[in-house]
Amino acid sequence: MGRLVRFAFTGGIGFVADAAALWLLLATTPLGALSARVLSIGFALCVTWQINRHLTFSPSSRSIAQEGARYGGVGIATGIVNYLVYCALLLAMPALPPLAALAFASIVAMALSFLGYSRLVFDR
Repeated sequence: MGRLVRFAFTGGIGFVADAAALWLLLATTPLGALSARVLSIGFALCVTWQINRHLTFSPSSRSIAQEGARYGGVGIATGIVNYLVYCALLLAMPALPPLAALAFASIVAMALSFLGYSRLVFDR
């Protein structure tokens, strides 16, 4: 199985983690769709780091702290893109379900994530 396929598989798991966290936060807390999404992105980032580290790319030659910091940096940058697309969709189309906006925003951010993780975090 190629690295891009493994990355897409990991992204699918990350999407499920993100969507489940968002749904749970919206259903059980007073948080709104925008603030809950910040937390769900963070949760998904933690989930995908471990899967990308062990399945998609394999651990880098850096220390776990350096690798984690690099992964977090790329994840935060792509998470910002993801969040901005998500917010723009919800603000432009208020009737759009938050999970639909999450799906579209995640696809947009996926290409940026692969480039960042493969070039800046994990050894080639």
